Amino acid sequence: MTTKEQIEALRQELRDHNYKYYVLDEPTISDFDFDMKLKTLQELEAKHPEYYDASSPTLRVGGAVTKNFETIVHEHRMYSLSNSYSKEDLEDWEKRVQRILGDVDVAFTCELKYDGASISLTYEDGKLLRAVTRGDGFQGDDVTTNIKTIKSVPLQLKGNYPPKFDIRGEIVLPLEGFAKMNEERIANGEEPYMNPRNTASGSLKLQDSALVAERPLDCLLYGIVGENTGIESQYQMLDKAREWGFKVPTISKLCANTEEVLAFVEYWDVHRHNLPYETDGVVIKINSLRYQDELGYTAKSPRWAMAYKFKAEQVSTVLNEITYQVGRTGAITPVANLEPVLLAGTTVKRASLHNADQIEKLDIREGDTVYVEKGGEIIPKIMGVNLSQRPANSRATQYITHCPECATELLRTEGDAKHYCTNYYGCPTQITGRIQHFISRKAMDIEGMGSETVELLFKEGLIENYADLYTLTKAQVMPLERMAEKSAENLVQGVEKSKMEIPFERVLFALGIRFVGETVAKKLAKAYKSIDALMGASAEELVAVDEIGERIAQSVVEFFQNEKNQDIITRLKEYGLQFELSADKLLNQTELFKGKTFVVSGVFSKVSRNELKKMIEDNGGKVGSSVSSKTTYLVAGDNMGPSKRTKAEANKVPIISEDDFLAMLTTS
Repeated sequence: MTTKEQIEALRQELRDHNYKYYVLDEPTISDFDFDMKLKTLQELEAKHPEYYDASSPTLRVGGAVTKNFETIVHEHRMYSLSNSYSKEDLEDWEKRVQRILGDVDVAFTCELKYDGASISLTYEDGKLLRAVTRGDGFQGDDVTTNIKTIKSVPLQLKGNYPPKFDIRGEIVLPLEGFAKMNEERIANGEEPYMNPRNTASGSLKLQDSALVAERPLDCLLYGIVGENTGIESQYQMLDKAREWGFKVPTISKLCANTEEVLAFVEYWDVHRHNLPYETDGVVIKINSLRYQDELGYTAKSPRWAMAYKFKAEQVSTVLNEITYQVGRTGAITPVANLEPVLLAGTTVKRASLHNADQIEKLDIREGDTVYVEKGGEIIPKIMGVNLSQRPANSRATQYITHCPECATELLRTEGDAKHYCTNYYGCPTQITGRIQHFISRKAMDIEGMGSETVELLFKEGLIENYADLYTLTKAQVMPLERMAEKSAENLVQGVEKSKMEIPFERVLFALGIRFVGETVAKKLAKAYKSIDALMGASAEELVAVDEIGERIAQSVVEFFQNEKNQDIITRLKEYGLQFELSADKLLNQTELFKGKTFVVSGVFSKVSRNELKKMIEDNGGKVGSSVSSKTTYLVAGDNMGPSKRTKAEANKVPIISEDDFLAMLTTS
């Protein structure tokens, strides 16, 4: 046997043993024998670097140091799930599904919702190419080096797998391993970690992969994304992933109706405490991938999936004080400052009280003993008051009448739940809040600058609005507290870098126009293509844009009519920010389908479903999710849902083929 053959044979043997131990939990050799074989392979690879293989089992021991994690745009967006908390929520979701799909039999796949850090793994030719955190769903951090240290993540797949695909899952810390980590920390005189989820998430961003390798992390996978995978259902997807070598939880069930789904939920709500991992609910998915395609997505979530959350843990504690926060739009949010209490693995000291109506509805007062739980296991909220423990001298809460930051009288318009400080350009917290929003990752993503730096720059009189950021010099920034020469240099460079790297739609989002979030900013940028065109639009014209209602339209008009905003935008233009769509984005964009709505259904042979939708949008059209009288065309592929054809015929909507659609583009 040649040296190369010996190395390859050892690699394959170790991969097989690794799979049996960490995925199947059926080891066939001792840890000592495994370590000896691994050591032999390490020695051979060290002597023969010409046989390097990125998927070698020896790379799992870690050692590489990552100073800065590269930001990677997800090829397929990672959506968040809609949550349900009751049988009624689930039944309402099923009705929405049936309205779109029509009178068809729908099966559901139920899986446990593991509480970890979301990850997307990309495989090409059977090898792990890249591992990226969820981030904001559109982009995340490349943590491949750290993920390679997790033994249950295959570096080389088995069997007959697609040439390229993404697989999604959770990086989790098993409860037993978490307990052992904390035992060691306590023995060393260190503070124990608070909960497995946060510890798992933090592990992914450790700079030294050798430290990650020491942690007993696991990777549970549940969803494959890609073109031409040959998979037809979610349940088949789970089986295929297991065949290819992935660790896929065995607890899942194919259910014929919501009664079976609820039985699964009720069983695991009780028995989840016996599992080796933390879980916080059940994920229910439409089993058929064809139906999933039919249902599509909202701006945030897939319509074909729902997370049924287990009842949140609830504790009681004392509300010491109610304080008030001012947001960047002037909205006032009351905050409950609590006696610290442990809840769902974290110490809770504060909870949102939402608005004056919520305080009045629950009659919440300072000094009350209140019931607190985490909404969706994330944000603490007050659910009620223990009136039997209310102090005798208790007084009803009087909601503030003036801004806690600038003393301006608060305004509450009819139909609005919130009170607002109207001192938009003079209230310090609003000013710094807008600048903090401007520099944030989803907006201008200015490296080297955080919220504290913004407040310091404002306090020192160096900035009064976000346009002032582009006049900062290293000499101005250097004297600031905790600002070394390198930090000052990075800050100024980060500001400069944002000019050319951040596209128009994100600059528009960064401006902080009320009600204009990421999705609305993208739609407005696409519709108007430049800031000048958008600034000249009337409320009536804006409402004509897909998903832009009167409230958003009025807010946009008011923002651009303000002279101070106009001056700031003029300055930002002069500094070189991107205030029109790039040439690449404008390429192949036309108004050919303006005013037309297409519904896309089925499987296509010449272009992918997503490419077809992009072609519609690039040419000014709208992609609808369901057929109605307002639909212009139904583009029908193979295996199209029967309900869409029936609705199209009933509403006299023309049904066109993939070739018909492509001909529309080429003959225009």
